[in-house]
Amino acid sequence: MYTVSGQHPFPELIDEAKEEIVQEDAIVEPPGPIIVDVKGAVRYPGVYALEEGDRLIDAIQAAGGYLADADTRLLNHAMKLADEAVIYVPAQGETLEDMPIFQAMEAPGQQDEGKVNINTADEQALMTIPGIGPAKAAAIVQYRTDHGSFQTVEAIMEVTGIGKKTFENLEPYIKVK
Repeated sequence: MYTVSGQHPFPELIDEAKEEIVQEDAIVEPPGPIIVDVKGAVRYPGVYALEEGDRLIDAIQAAGGYLADADTRLLNHAMKLADEAVIYVPAQGETLEDMPIFQAMEAPGQQDEGKVNINTADEQALMTIPGIGPAKAAAIVQYRTDHGSFQTVEAIMEVTGIGKKTFENLEPYIKVK
């Protein structure tokens, strides 16, 4: 580096570069809220804005908690929520066919572009994927119950019995959103 009379020959260039770096760092924004729709046997059904990373139990609490006849046995309270999620809390004795959310929605795991959504598919829909039989379908559903939704298709390799080779065969047929 050359100096003239103890000063840097191009001070304005260095000052501009420092200013640009500071400005770029200042642009970082926190993640926005996620919006979820809570329906069924809750005190105040409705649409709620929650924070990214919130769990199903947070949405239930935002909706005022469960009604006395809520059937919570199949709900995973620890499941992380995604933007635009619909949460339906059934009443005791209510079957899937009775639930209005399932009457209005596509069938669980319904295919588009030839891919099955591994986050919503039931065991029957999972078994339409080449290489998935009853045991692997049950393992996928159990994994979702225990750990929540898959964030990526690669995460299916965390399911017992599904390794890299099996994943490579499944990948063309599966999606997570």
